Amino acid sequence: MKLTRIILVASLMLATSVANSAQLISAKEAALPAASGTLATRGISRGPSVKMVSPEADTPVASPIDFKVNFEARGEGKIDPSSVKVVYMKSPFVDLTPRLKGAISAQGIDFAKADVPPGAHTIRVTVKDNDGRETNSVFTLNVIK
Repeated sequence: MKLTRIILVASLMLATSVANSAQLISAKEAALPAASGTLATRGISRGPSVKMVSPEADTPVASPIDFKVNFEARGEGKIDPSSVKVVYMKSPFVDLTPRLKGAISAQGIDFAKADVPPGAHTIRVTVKDNDGRETNSVFTLNVIK
């Protein structure tokens, strides 16, 4: 009886953790070929600052992950949350923005417990300020089993 109760509790905990996560990238999308070419970005920009906070750059992490990006306007500008675009760099490109809609604010993106399959996943985040200045930043998520 006690062993059955332990198994039941463990099963419920696993189901709860799966239920509390949301898919950021599907296995089918991860299997698409990588986008060809390189993303050209300017070295100096007056556009907003975009910084990946979580997961840490070049750090392998297990899924689900907390996907967190901070935005910071420069000067008198203010971030325009409706301008944010998040693209998975595959061929064809996969627009992740609709999946992140509720997690995007003027401060950044805060998407907790994102399901991402194992592998290296290149993501481009584009954001503009209210003066139309744009920044494109590319990040790679390294997800392990």
